[in-house]
Amino acid sequence: MRSALLLATLAVTVTACSTSRDATTPPPMAQQTVTPAPMPPAMATPAPPAMAGPMAAGLDTVRAGRFDNGRMFTLDDAPLDYFRETYNFRPNADWFTRARLGALRFATYCSASFVSPEGLILTNHHCARESVTQVGGERGQDLNRDGFYAQSRAEEVPVGGLFVEQLISIEDVTERVNATTTGADAAARQTARAAAIRTMQDEMTATVGEGQRVQIVTLYSGGQYKAYTYKRYGDIRLVFAPETQMGYFGGDPDNFTYPRYSLDFSLFRAYGPDGQPLRPDGYFPFEPEGTTAGELVFVLGNPGSTTRLQTVSQLEYRRDISDPARLDYVTNRERVFGDFIAANPTDPRTPELTDTYFGLGNSRKAFTGRLSGLRDPYVLARRGAAERDVQQALAARPDLQRQYGDVFSQISANRAAARPTAAQARAYFGLGPGSPYNGTALNRAFSVVTATGGQPTAEAFDRAEDQPVEIQQGLLAVRFQDLLTNLGPTDPTVVAVLGGQSPEVAAARVIEGTRLAAKESAEAARTTDLTADPAVVVARALLPAAQAYSASQQEAGAELNELTTRLARARFDLYGTSIPPDATFTLRLTDGVVKGYDYNGTTAPPYTTFYGLYDRYYSQCVATGRATDTTCPWYLPQRWQDARQNITLSTPFDFVATADIIGGNSGSPVVNRDLEVIGIAFDGNIEGLPGDYIFDDTVNRTVSLDVRAMLESLHSVYRLDWLVRELTAGRMGN
Repeated sequence: MRSALLLATLAVTVTACSTSRDATTPPPMAQQTVTPAPMPPAMATPAPPAMAGPMAAGLDTVRAGRFDNGRMFTLDDAPLDYFRETYNFRPNADWFTRARLGALRFATYCSASFVSPEGLILTNHHCARESVTQVGGERGQDLNRDGFYAQSRAEEVPVGGLFVEQLISIEDVTERVNATTTGADAAARQTARAAAIRTMQDEMTATVGEGQRVQIVTLYSGGQYKAYTYKRYGDIRLVFAPETQMGYFGGDPDNFTYPRYSLDFSLFRAYGPDGQPLRPDGYFPFEPEGTTAGELVFVLGNPGSTTRLQTVSQLEYRRDISDPARLDYVTNRERVFGDFIAANPTDPRTPELTDTYFGLGNSRKAFTGRLSGLRDPYVLARRGAAERDVQQALAARPDLQRQYGDVFSQISANRAAARPTAAQARAYFGLGPGSPYNGTALNRAFSVVTATGGQPTAEAFDRAEDQPVEIQQGLLAVRFQDLLTNLGPTDPTVVAVLGGQSPEVAAARVIEGTRLAAKESAEAARTTDLTADPAVVVARALLPAAQAYSASQQEAGAELNELTTRLARARFDLYGTSIPPDATFTLRLTDGVVKGYDYNGTTAPPYTTFYGLYDRYYSQCVATGRATDTTCPWYLPQRWQDARQNITLSTPFDFVATADIIGGNSGSPVVNRDLEVIGIAFDGNIEGLPGDYIFDDTVNRTVSLDVRAMLESLHSVYRLDWLVRELTAGRMGN
C-alpha cells in the first residue's frame, strides 16, 4: 500500500471527446489562447432522493432493448447472422483479417488506421495534439496555432516516443487462466488470477516475433480471457495537422453536440527499420464519394471502457455517491487551471496547461451527461428490465440458478454496505501519489513520506513535474475543501491539515512555506530533514487516513469484483457471445447507418456542410463584433477566410451515424462495407452520454468528420494535393 495508494473503486477517467485517458495524463485538446468561462462556486453535488425502485412512476411497462448492452463486437465473435439479417451483408474471414490489420491503437489513448500502402496513419487532431505540441516545442514553433503541413515526405517530422500498435492475432486462453485461479477468499483468487495473467503474458511474449507483445484481455468480467498479440511501430512521423482552432472548432460550447463542424483529423506516417515508409499488411483506402443517408457504416476502433453489465444497485450507488464525486473532482480542478490561464494568457506554460484545462472541462461535461442519465428513472427502469430478464432466464435453468441465483442480491448487499462510508469516498476521491491534481509539492511530499528513512530518490522528485505555484496552491485548497465538506471540521485529518484555518489560507501557508514546490529548492532539500516541511506534514496526515479508508474497502472491493465476475459468467452461460462484452480498449467493430435524430424540438441532419462552418463564424463571431477575436470558439483562421472562394461549400463536413462508440474510439476509421474510409469518428452526441451504461440508438450518435471534408480541405485550403493523390490513388505524390 505504501506508494501505490490508488483508490481504484473511485478511479477518475478523463475523456477527450471520445477518448479515454487516465486522469494522470489529461488528453491533448485545447486552443492556443483561452478565456475560460465563469465557473460556479465549489460545492458538493447533492444526491437526489432515491427512487422507489425501477417500477415506480408507471414504469412497469418498460422493456429492455435488444442492444441495450451495445454493439461493440469483438472481431473473432462478430454476429454474422445479425449483419446478414439487418443489412444483407455477411463479411467473410478475409474481410475480418483486412479489418484487423488496417486498424490501429494510437499510443495508449486513441484509435487510428493505416490509410495508404506507404504507411500513412489517420487519427484525430485531438489525439495528435500532444505530438503536435511536442514537435512545435522542439522546432520553436507554435504548431497548435499555425498547424503543420509537410510539403513532401522529406519534411515529415519524427515524433519521439510515439507508437502505434497493430493487432496480429487473438487466442482464447480462458481455460488456462481459470485453471490457475485458486484461493480461499475473493482477494486471494484475484491475486492468483492477476499473477497467472502476468506470467502467461510474459511467457507468450517470449515466443512471438520481434517487436511484438502479448496482452491478455479480460472479457465479460472474467467470462472470457483472450490473448491479443500486437506489433508495435515506433518510428512515427508527423505529416499533417490543422490549426487547433479547426481541429477543435466550436471549443467547449460545441463539445458533445451536433450539428458540428470540427476538422478533427491529422496524418502521420509509420517508417520501417530501414528508414523507409512502412508498407503495411493492410490499409483502408479513402472513398472520395463518401456515403449517403441511410448507408451502412462500420467503426473500427478501441473503445476504452463501459459499464453496461453493471446491476441496478451498482448504478444507484454511482448515481448517489461515486459519479457525483467524480463530477465535483473534475469541476473543481478545472476551475483551478482555468483561473491560472485566464490570469496568465502569455505565460509560456499556458499552452500545456490548457491541454489539461480542456481535458478536465471535457470530463466535466461527460460526467454531467452520464449523471443526468443515471438520474433519469426511465434509464434505470430499462436497466432493471434487463436485470429481470436475466433472473427469469436463470430461473428457467435450475443448474444455473443453483450456481448464480443469489448473485444480484449479493451485489445489492455489497453496495448497500458501502454507503455508510460515502463521506470518506468523496473526501479521498482521486487521492494517490503521482496524480498531477495533487500538485507538485504534495506529490514530492508523498515521496518523502513513503521513502525508506525519509530519503526519496532524485527520480522520485523528478517525476513530480513543476507546476505554477498558483496551481499548486489552488489544487491543495480544493483538496482541503473536499476533506472539510465531507468529513467535517472536527475530523482528526481535517484538523491536522487545516490547523484551524480555511482551506484557502491553509493551502497558501503550505505552498509558501514548503521547499518542495520548485525543482531547484526541492533537490537542494532532498537529503535534509524534511519532517517539519508543511507539505510533508500534510502528506503525513493524509496518507495514513486515505490508506485506512482504502484498506477498509479492500475486502468489499474484492468481493464486488468476484461477484461481478460471477454475474458475467452467468450471462455468458445464458447468452454466450450474442451480447458483446464491455469495452476494454481493444479492437471492436460496431455497425450503424448514417442517420439524423430528433433533438431540442427539431431534427438534426445526417450531414453538415461547409456552408454551416462559415455560418458559425459569421453568426457567432462576426455578427457579435468578434471577427478578429481568436478566442471566439468559432473563429476561422485567416487561411480559411481566404480560401472560402475556392471551396465547394455544399461539400459534407461532419455526419452522424447510429454506431456505438465510447472513450478510446477517438480516431477510429469509419468505413463502408468494402472497408474504404468514409469518415473518422471524433465524438458522441450529448444525448448519448449515458451510453457508458446503456446504448439506445434512437438517440446515441457517433459524430464523425466526413472523408469529403478531409479531401476538400487538403486540396482547397492547405494545397496538399500530393497527400490527396496518395490517399485516393494509393501512390506517393512526390
